[in-house]
Order: sequence, then C-alpha cells, then structure tokens
Amino acid sequence: MSRQLDIPIEEIHRKLHQKWVKDDLFVPLKVLESNKTENIPGISYRNIILRYYPLKEAAAHLTGYIGKVTKEDLEENPHVAEGDMIGKAGLERAFDRELRGKGGGEIVIVNEDGQRKKEIQKREKIDGKNIQLTIDTYIQTEAFKQLKGKPGATVVMSPNDGKLYALVSSPSFDPNKMVQGITREEYDQYANDEDKPFISRFAKRYAPGSTFKTITASIGLDAKITYPSKLRKINGLSWKKNETWGGYSVTRVSNVRDVDMRKALIYSDNIYFAQEALEMGEKTFRNGLDQFIFGEELNLPIAMNPAQISNHSAFDSEILLADTAYGQGELLVSPIQQAAMYSVFQNEGKIVYPTLLNDKAGPKSKSAITPSTANEMKKLLQEVVNHPNGTAHLLYNHQQQ
Repeated sequence: MSRQLDIPIEEIHRKLHQKWVKDDLFVPLKVLESNKTENIPGISYRNIILRYYPLKEAAAHLTGYIGKVTKEDLEENPHVAEGDMIGKAGLERAFDRELRGKGGGEIVIVNEDGQRKKEIQKREKIDGKNIQLTIDTYIQTEAFKQLKGKPGATVVMSPNDGKLYALVSSPSFDPNKMVQGITREEYDQYANDEDKPFISRFAKRYAPGSTFKTITASIGLDAKITYPSKLRKINGLSWKKNETWGGYSVTRVSNVRDVDMRKALIYSDNIYFAQEALEMGEKTFRNGLDQFIFGEELNLPIAMNPAQISNHSAFDSEILLADTAYGQGELLVSPIQQAAMYSVFQNEGKIVYPTLLNDKAGPKSKSAITPSTANEMKKLLQEVVNHPNGTAHLLYNHQQQ
C-alpha cells in the first residue's frame, strides 16, 4: 500500500494513530490528481476542490501558490479568517484580495419540516475577479524545457507593446505540492538544493556583463564620442590606464589589434568599451544611463528591486567607470529590466515598459536614444550573431539563411 501511494509506511501509521481518528472516520493520507487514483484494498477516495496549477514547475515562480492562513496572517490582515486560503507567493500573493473574493452565507429559522420561517442574517457571496495575463502558456512551457533544470532565467517580451510572453526561472518546484500538502522530506529537498529552486531568477538582479556593451555603445554614439569607423589600437589581452590603477587591469578574450565598434561588439572587447567610457567621462556616461530605467519601479505585480548603476550616486574611481562600461562594476539589472532596455533597438530608440496584465491600456514608453543610434545598433547586434567569430554566433539559425 505504501509503495502504490508513494507514502512512507511510518507516515501512514502516524496519520492513522492521530488522537481524533476513529474506526468510522475518513483519514486523509494524501492528495492525488483525479487521473492518478487506482483501486487499492482498504483505500477510499473523496473529491475535494483545490487550486491546481497546470503548468506546474514551468510557472511556479510566476503564479506562486496559496495556503492556509497562519497566526501571523490573521494578525496582519483583518480581512482574513481562520481556515481561509490566501496567496503565499507570486501572483497569488500580489492579487490575493482580488482573486479570493468573499464567502457568503445565511442564518435562518426553519420549522420541524425544514421550511424557512425567518431570515436572521444573509451575506451574498462575492466571487474573486478573473485576471488575464499576457503569458503564452506554450512559450512559457517550452522556455522552461530549454533550461533543462539548470540555474537560469528566460524572459520573452514583445518589444513593440511590452507584453511579457514568458517569465521562467530554473530550477523550480511544483506549486501543487504546496497546496496539496508537501511532506517534510519534499520540502527539505527543495530547501537544501544548492541551486536554490525557490529563487525567482527572472526578477533577481545580476551584473549584466557583455550584454550591456550595446548600451554603452549607444550612449557613446549619441554623445558623438563613439562612431562605427573609430579605431582603437589595442595590444594584448590586458590593459590599464596608468600606474595609478595599481595591479588592476581590464582583460579581454581575443587579441584583436585594430578595433572599431563593429569588431568590439563581435569579439566582445572589454578594453574597447572601457576606453570609450573613460573618454566619455562619468557625467556624459551617467547622463546617458539615466535615460534608461535605472532607479525606476516598474509597474509589475512582481517583487523586484530597481535596476542599479552603482552603490552610490557617483563612481568613486575611474576603474569603476571602466568596469561599468562592459557590464561589471556595481551594475545590477534583472532579466526583466534588461529585456525592457533592449526594446530601444526595435523601437527607434524608445524603451517600451513591460506589462503582465492583458488589459486595454496601451504600452508606456519613453525615448532613451536617438532613432539613428538604435538602427545602427540593431544592425551590429545582428552581426554579433551572424559573424562566425561573433560571441553570440551559437544563436545563428542556418535554416533561415
């Protein structure tokens, strides 16, 4: 029996020997999906209504899950009562009041035949609201499969209207277990996993690295400091401005001697962009960054800190300025924020803000770079993929050529 239900025999004994258990009472052992039940001697089933998440692990960090209210919930929220189910994580938590609705009931006096004689009190039930997302379930599921359980995130956003089609974090967990009743062993397996499956990686901020070089190049182009044919003679795989940098130097992967902006992007040359930022200077570079979404709270029902340029309002050294130019330093950007920033290249220099709710409101946008710069960068981004030496050539699709 324990093998068929996949419950340790010790757990079955513990549940059957609870103080309230009597011979004629139904003792719940485990919640199963209706299509996974089987005839087992001594076991009977009862249908119950629970929240079910059909995408399971593929959307766990996005949807979140519900659970019974705790003592702390009752103290913090006057709108809930003991026994209620409330949102505990993700969108379930963000939209808890809208989704939960209100229970109803009535108190009436009836005669001995059960006929209503008098209504004492009545409260109409109020159903929760329907909330429609922009998420495409096929894209969401396929994006999760492609990560193959490895740590990472995938954000798919329409650059024209900001609709988010997929928000995926990997590794993940099954939110249905949280609703149905997760065992201590199952929870510990998640909690002790060194890849941290409870983290929503699409909302967590990281140093963007080389993907940020397009932003630096765009700012340089608009400031008339950077231009496509400008050559920098760089020797070797490391460089530092002068001896005031001490033992610190900027490194690169490919030893390309005469580097223009096109080559710098194709070969992802850290030294080139560090030198460009130093020539721009902090004021020009920061002014350009301020046109993007740094420091802004995005209008999304997702817990996420704003994108950050640096820990303080100014760089404390030229080294930090140089490092920031190629996506390191103290830069912190989430995958969602970076997807929004990259929308400039598809929208004539305008950032389109991401949206998750499928409503009639039009996309919000603002100008960040000039249309000419956006179009130039778009062509160069294609070369980073198409060129055999491009650092993104793995994304090249031979079938479409």
